[in-house]
Amino acid sequence: MSKRSSAASAGENGVTSRESPPQNLPAIDKQKMLLSADVGHFSLVRAMHLADLITLMNGFCGVMSIFSSLHSCLDAPNRESHLGWALAFLPFGLFFDFLDGKVARWRKKSSLMGQELDSLADLISFGVAPAMVAFSIGLRTTVDTVGLTFFVLCGLTRLARFNVTVAVLPKDASGKSKYFEGTPIPTSLGLDALMGYWLKQGWILDNIPFGTLLEGTPLEFHPAVLLFMIHGCMMTSKTIRIPKP
Repeated sequence: MSKRSSAASAGENGVTSRESPPQNLPAIDKQKMLLSADVGHFSLVRAMHLADLITLMNGFCGVMSIFSSLHSCLDAPNRESHLGWALAFLPFGLFFDFLDGKVARWRKKSSLMGQELDSLADLISFGVAPAMVAFSIGLRTTVDTVGLTFFVLCGLTRLARFNVTVAVLPKDASGKSKYFEGTPIPTSLGLDALMGYWLKQGWILDNIPFGTLLEGTPLEFHPAVLLFMIHGCMMTSKTIRIPKP
């Protein structure tokens, strides 16, 4: 759910590898210049805005959630603790996802890189990380993993579509898009909350709600995975339009 839409890009600015960017350049043009010029090993850090660093914290939360899910598979005695942490990191990802947009608007600094970072961080925190938690709590059959992969790919497609269409969606007086096409990917936190409830009730591994179908066959699967697949379809829907707050 990218909230930092890009402005029009500038043309060639003719900066040599040793030139410093003029201080009166717009933020977007200055960042593009720093990224394209050979100005040293830390040019990428110099090119980042404060909002970009906050976006990276969203990605940090998603990656930490994934590692916690992996630990839950390796450390059976502490499985529930690791899964709890895996789920706990994700709301913090949403906090940083909201904060980066507010900071970008406050400082009036948006960027193409910020838009891409926002989408990539969202994919990790609200796509890959929830799928990893679902796998860790017991959705591990071949069909389950295909269903979870479908969910992640729907999130990826939804974010790519947003980046392509954000410039042409109807805008309000402030310049923000009036609505989301399809459910925003952070709504996967609803699935995280559901898995958190299952974890609290001990409904994991062999006790996954709704049981198992076609058990003992190559098509064995948990009907619970359908929740992820339905959510994936909702994210990519063209007809679902959710007004922006």
